[in-house]
Amino acid sequence: MYNLVVFASGNGSTLQAIIDNINSENLKANIQLVVSNNPDAFALSRAKNANIPTYIIKSKLSSEIDSELLEVLSHYDIDLIVLAGYLKLIGSGLINKYTIINTHPALLPKYGGKGMYGMNVHRAVINAHETKSGVTLHYVNEKYDSGDIISQTVVDVFPDDTPEDLATRVQRAEKVQLINVLKEFEK
Repeated sequence: MYNLVVFASGNGSTLQAIIDNINSENLKANIQLVVSNNPDAFALSRAKNANIPTYIIKSKLSSEIDSELLEVLSHYDIDLIVLAGYLKLIGSGLINKYTIINTHPALLPKYGGKGMYGMNVHRAVINAHETKSGVTLHYVNEKYDSGDIISQTVVDVFPDDTPEDLATRVQRAEKVQLINVLKEFEK
């Protein structure tokens, strides 16, 4: 069993997939804390429903967020931080102290970087007439979406796809891929 902290900014469907896999004993992990920069994130409700402590970031400046989170996280036994729809750049203090992974809804290095998240990615893939998209799980470094790749899953893009159609298939693949990678961290 190992200890996770999950960072999320929005709906938290990926967080829910982790919770569900832990509850079904498919994943031998424990979520110590869910962190969000968005006090209205539904991910916080999902965490509370699962009796997982939550923390809402108070600072607004990146340099202050890093220091704030280093202080907050120092009170937890953390083996891995998972970014699951977290939209802020991670500071060097956290990167140097913890192993941090991120899920990204495209096959990096394509369609990564600042502003490339969620539907922005899926629209860009459709507009570029790509035939393949997918999910990348990567280690986090000091630049958006540029850390070493852990795993990628290819998802077909069909000619009549809308960004929403593609998002549904990518999100489904993302959850499977993330759980498989998290199982590797059990060892």
